[in-house]
Amino acid sequence: MVPPSLLTEMRGAAMSLTAAASGLVVFLLSVSVVPGQNDWGVACTSTEICAVKGSTVEINCTYTYPSTWDDGENTVEKTFWFTKQKGGERIDLTTVSEYAGRVEDLCENNICTLRIRNLTESDSAEYWFRIITTRDTYWGPPVTLSVTDLQVEMSRSGSSALLQCLSSCPPGHTSYIWFKNRQEVKEDTSSYADFSYDSADNYSCALKGYEDFPSPSVYRPKPPSAEIEEGSSVTLTCSNDENPTANYTWYKEDGSSYLPPLNEKPRLIFSSIQSSDSGQYYCTAENLLGSTRSESIFIDVKYGPKLPSVSVSPSAEIKEGSSVTLTCSSDANPAANYIWYKENQTVFQGAEGSYHFTSISSEDRGIYYCKSENQYGGIKSSSLSVDVQYAPKLPSVSVRPSAEIEEGSSVTLTCSSDANPAANYTWYKEDEDSPKASGQIFNITDFRAEHSGSYSCGALNKLGHSNSTFHLSVGTGSSTMIVIIMTTLGVLMLIPVCLLSLWIRKKKALSSTTEAREPEEIEV
Repeated sequence: MVPPSLLTEMRGAAMSLTAAASGLVVFLLSVSVVPGQNDWGVACTSTEICAVKGSTVEINCTYTYPSTWDDGENTVEKTFWFTKQKGGERIDLTTVSEYAGRVEDLCENNICTLRIRNLTESDSAEYWFRIITTRDTYWGPPVTLSVTDLQVEMSRSGSSALLQCLSSCPPGHTSYIWFKNRQEVKEDTSSYADFSYDSADNYSCALKGYEDFPSPSVYRPKPPSAEIEEGSSVTLTCSNDENPTANYTWYKEDGSSYLPPLNEKPRLIFSSIQSSDSGQYYCTAENLLGSTRSESIFIDVKYGPKLPSVSVSPSAEIKEGSSVTLTCSSDANPAANYIWYKENQTVFQGAEGSYHFTSISSEDRGIYYCKSENQYGGIKSSSLSVDVQYAPKLPSVSVRPSAEIEEGSSVTLTCSSDANPAANYTWYKEDEDSPKASGQIFNITDFRAEHSGSYSCGALNKLGHSNSTFHLSVGTGSSTMIVIIMTTLGVLMLIPVCLLSLWIRKKKALSSTTEAREPEEIEV
C-alpha cells in the first residue's frame, strides 16, 4: 500500500510537469476525490476563490482518514493550514507573523475552516490543509486564493459609456455587481457594463459576495458648468447675431430623443433654483433662413445634505465575531462627509458613509447614528440600534449571608452572567448527576453539614455556555463561640489563684528556714 504522504508528493510532482504534459495535469486537477469510509481524503467547498482587499474570506474543507493504518490504530494528532515551507517543514499559518491577529483555524467534526480577516494582496497564494496522525501524514489539493483591489475603467461612445471592472480574479471565477449612485443596478454580470447616463451619475463595481467592498466611483466628465447655491435666483440668456430677428427656445437634456421645450423666450429664469434643476441646458435660435444650437452649459446646483438613511448589514441577528457594516447615505452636492457616533461619542469619520466591524464584539452594541455635512449644512440621521448577541461570560456567584454559615441557617446563592440573549441558569453539586436547581437564585433553607461541598452555576443560551465553581462549608456557630469564651474566662480566673498559692507556699518555706538558723542559748 502506498502511504498517503507519498501520494501527495507524487501529486505535487505531477502538477509541476512542463507544458508537454499539460494534458495530464488538467486531468489530475479535474478529478474530484470522493473519500470512502476507510480512505484518506480532503474535499474543499471551492478550489478557486477570489476576494477583495480588506474583506474576510473563509476556506472550508472536510477530511477523512482510515481508523487503522499499517496494521495499527490510526488517530488524528494535529490538523493545520500552510502555504509555504521553511527548512523542509510546512509552517502552521497560525504561527506566521504576517497573519498574526488575522487568521483563525476552526475545526469540529472533521470540518475545518480557515478564516482570514482584513485581506491584503500579499495573501494571494495556494493554501493547503494537512492532517498528521499517529501513523502518517496527508494533505489535500490546494485552494487558490486571489486577493484583488477593484478599479473601474471607462471609455466613452457618444452618450453611452462602456465600463470595465478591473480585478486580478481569474476569468469566469466570479460575477460582478454594478452600482449607480451607490444603488445596485445590475448583478451576476461579467466585468463589462454598458450604460447610458448623464453627468450627474457615478458608477462603481463589486464582486458578488463582497458588496460591502465596492471599487472607487467613476464620473463622466462634465461640460462647462456654473456652480449655483440652491434657493438662489438664476437667469440664463440666449442671444445671437441674426437678421431677421430669431425666435429662441430653451431645452434641458434628459437623454431622450424628443426634448420638450422649457420656454420660447431668450431668457430662462429660475426664481428659486432647486437641486432637481441641475443638468445640461442649451438654446436654439431660428428665423426664416435657418436655425442654430448653442453649446450645452451645465447648471450645478449646490445644496446641503438631505436627511441621511442608515442601515446595518446583516440586518438579521448579529453574532459576536461576525463582520458587520453600518451604512449612511445622504443626497448632497458636493458629496457629504460622514461622521458616525455611538451614544454621542465619535467612532468614525470619512468621505465614505460605511463603518465596518471586521469582528464585532459585545462592547460594540449600542445606539448609533450618523451625521452628513458639507459646506452648505449638516443633518443627523435617525438612531440605529445594534444588538450584538454573544454566549454567556464567566458567571459571578454571590452568597448571603456573606459571613460564616451556621448550621441550620438559610443560605441564598445568586448567579449572574453577561449574555445576549439572556442566559438560563442551572445549579449543580459535585458528585451528583442531577441538577440541584434551575433559575438565577438557589435557596438552601436549612443548611447542614451534608450540604457542604463544591457547587457550580451554569449559564446557557443558544450561542454557548459558561460555568463557575465555588465551595460551601459549615462555619463556627454562636453557641460554640460562647463555650470558647467561657473556657477562656475560666482559665484567666485561675491564673491569679495559682499565683497566690505559689506565693504562700514560698513564704512558708522562707519562714521555716529562718527559724532553724536562730542561735540556741546554753547555760554553763
